[in-house]
Amino acid sequence: MVKHIILWKLRSELSADDKRAAAQAIKQGLEALKGQVPGLLDIHVQIDGRLETSNADIMLDSTLDSFDSLKGYAVHPAHVAVANGVVRPNTELRTCLDFEC
Repeated sequence: MVKHIILWKLRSELSADDKRAAAQAIKQGLEALKGQVPGLLDIHVQIDGRLETSNADIMLDSTLDSFDSLKGYAVHPAHVAVANGVVRPNTELRTCLDFEC
């Protein structure tokens, strides 16, 4: 199995209301990929409960059945639509950690 963890910082020019709306849209879009992308076993997007020590706004925690599935996830049309439609337009910094587990 492979863990795919992403941290994003929302665009600084967004208002607090726009940040909340963008975070919710990102969560809904990414979590809806479960069952659509082959090999995607679990996916969760954390947007609530951040402590003041955090320097990221959103965390994606996903599990895929293999590295090949991770590569497929990256180019899957449903994932690309969410990434291009809601994630990239609202974020300014992305950090990724992928590892086998």
